[in-house]
Amino acid sequence: MSQYQTVCEQLKQAPKIWLVTGVAGFIGSNLLETLLKLDQKVVGLDNFATGHQYNLDEVQGLVSTEQWAKFTFIEGDIRHFEDCQKACVGVDYVLHQAALGSVPRSIADPMATNETNISGFLNMLVAARDAQVASFTYAASSSTYGDHPALPKIEENIGNPLSPYAVTKYVNELYADVFARTYGVNTIGLRYFNIFGKRQTPDGAYAAVIPKWTAAMIAGDDVFVNGDGETSRDFNFIENAVQANILAATANDEAKNQVYNVAVGGRTTLNTLFAALKENLGTNGVTYNKDPVYRDFRAGDVRHSQADIAKIQTLLGYDPQFNIIQGIEKAMPWYVQFLN
Repeated sequence: MSQYQTVCEQLKQAPKIWLVTGVAGFIGSNLLETLLKLDQKVVGLDNFATGHQYNLDEVQGLVSTEQWAKFTFIEGDIRHFEDCQKACVGVDYVLHQAALGSVPRSIADPMATNETNISGFLNMLVAARDAQVASFTYAASSSTYGDHPALPKIEENIGNPLSPYAVTKYVNELYADVFARTYGVNTIGLRYFNIFGKRQTPDGAYAAVIPKWTAAMIAGDDVFVNGDGETSRDFNFIENAVQANILAATANDEAKNQVYNVAVGGRTTLNTLFAALKENLGTNGVTYNKDPVYRDFRAGDVRHSQADIAKIQTLLGYDPQFNIIQGIEKAMPWYVQFLN
């Protein structure tokens, strides 16, 4: 039995109270679904800035009536300290996912990104400290590696940030470290590498590449590639990220107060991704015959990204169950159903 399976069995036997911020978002709603299926009590906080009620509605349809009754939703904003305080009352584990994502969004509006990702993060840290939660797990980012050229990315070696978003995510790590040292708050930062899967929206100017391209292909529209298509990423399926969060929250003290890469340790070019999406759509009854349209590289983008996952495997027992192809195969029926 894997470490994750062991932890899940332990949680079923002794349920905890979890706070998921950004619960109506992509990652937050997937965490909610898994935790409720494990019969945990969950408090969710969201202001619907980037999350959606339909994500919560979908989760409700996937769990039992008894499990859904264990969920308490608070419509609130991490920028408001009182909302953070209210959400943390009686909580064992915090999974802090709420943020304003997207490198381009942060370049367009750095102040909004700072207010949510730094001021809001600090509000949550203080509220979690005052509520004496057992652990505080937060969404960090691979953007923290900035212009450091080495591959794969190792947690201890970072470069200069290339966007306001990257700055905010690095500041999160600094604050978490200070709170661990100064106040004894058990923190773990998870540096996500291009998470994808069901309930990741294709809408808006800042949509992630996989849902955006998939929606375009289903609609028969052009697919736009930034650069020459040889930019590469370590794409990671959502269920791997959920596993990492649960392992982090329940980790022993020796593994806490660290940051970890959350990825599969692979590297996929945008051209390869395009071909994989096209093929999987075909197996799901959607034919796409257009070639991609190449355009200029995007400001603030890193050329290549790949994670070293030895640390999270060793200290947390993380064992990603899905590579990019397996993840796309599992996610594609959802995309076809909900984006058609």
